[in-house]
Amino acid sequence: MTAPFREATIDADAIADNVRHLRRLTGVDVFAVVKADGYGHGATIAAVAALSGGASRLGVATLGEALALRRDGITAPVMAWLHEPGERFAAAAVERIELGISSFDQLEAAGAAAHVDQPVDVHLKIDTGLSRNGIAPGDWGRVFAEAARLERVGRIRVIGLFSHVANASRHADLQALAAFERGTAAATDAGIRPQFRHLAATEAAIARPELRLDAVRCGIGIYGLSPFADRSSAELGLRPAMTLRAAVAAVRRVPAGTGASYGYDFVTARDTTLALVPLGYADGVPRQASGAGHVVVGGHRMPVAGRIAMDQFIVDAGGHSVSVGDEVVLFGDPTLGQPAADEWAAAAGTINYDIVTRIGARVPRRTA
Repeated sequence: MTAPFREATIDADAIADNVRHLRRLTGVDVFAVVKADGYGHGATIAAVAALSGGASRLGVATLGEALALRRDGITAPVMAWLHEPGERFAAAAVERIELGISSFDQLEAAGAAAHVDQPVDVHLKIDTGLSRNGIAPGDWGRVFAEAARLERVGRIRVIGLFSHVANASRHADLQALAAFERGTAAATDAGIRPQFRHLAATEAAIARPELRLDAVRCGIGIYGLSPFADRSSAELGLRPAMTLRAAVAAVRRVPAGTGASYGYDFVTARDTTLALVPLGYADGVPRQASGAGHVVVGGHRMPVAGRIAMDQFIVDAGGHSVSVGDEVVLFGDPTLGQPAADEWAAAAGTINYDIVTRIGARVPRRTA
C-alpha cells in the first residue's frame, strides 16, 4: 500500500495519556500549553486531547491563538500571556480569555475591557529572574495595589499568580521560587487571593517537586517528548504523539562516485540505491541535519545523503530493496523502532521542541 505523500500523524490518545500521567505524577492541576499550533501537532487537536486527559486549562502565547481555539469550539478556560504593545483586550473580554498580565499598562487595559457584571480574568506574572516579561520587583507594590482595587470594583478577577524558571540548575530554580514567594507575599499584603500559583513547566514539574505549587504548565511533556538531555520519553513514562512520514517519490540505482543533491557534499563510495523523500526544509526538516539525519524505510535505518533541499532530500538505501510509494518514517515513537525527534534534534544541533514546532503547514496533520 502506498504511504501518504507527506503527513504528520497525531496520536490524540497519547496526548491524553501524557496529561493523565503528568497529573498523577505532580498531584496538581495541569495547564496544557498548546501554543505554536500545539507545538506543531495542531492546536485544536492537542487541546481536545489534553482536556480529555484531564487538563484543567489551556495555555497559549498570543490572544490570536486563544481566539482561534474559541472559533474551533473550545470553551474551556484558555490563558494567553504574550501581548502586542497597546493591546486593548476587547476580544479577550468577549470570549472570556484569561490574560497573563506583565505590566501596569496591561492591567489597566484588562480592567478597561471588562463588561458590566463580567470581570476580565487575569493571571499576574511576576518576574523571578528570567529577565523576559513579568512584573519587576520594583513595580510589585503599584501593580498589586491596582489589581486589588480593580478586583474590588468588579473590573478584573485575579485567577492566578505565575512565573517561569530558567531550568539552569536546582539552585537557580530554588532562587526563582524564593523570589516568587516574595512576590506572592506582596500580592497577599495587597489583598490578592488567587486560585492558582503556577511556576513550573514540564521540566520543573517533573524534576522540582517544590515548584509544583497549585498547578503546572506542561507543554513539551504532553506531546510525549522529554525536556531532559539525559532522560528519554519512555523513561519519563511519556509517549510521543507525532509521527512524521512520507512516501518514497523516486528510486535509482547508481554506481560508486555518484554525487547526490546540491554541492555534491555526498558522493557514493559504492554502488548503491538512492531514494527520494518529498520533505524538505520548507516542511520543517532541518537543513542543518544534512548528512546526519536518519529515516526508517521497510524496517531499515537509512542515512540522509547530502544536503536537505527545500522540498526533498535523498537517503542512501544501500543494498536494501526500496520502491516508489514505500513509507518513510522520519521520527515517531522510538519504542516502535522509529527514529526519535531527539535524534533529528541532535543531528541539527537543536532541541526536540524545535523539530516538532517547525513542521510546516504543507504537511497535513491527521489524527491516529
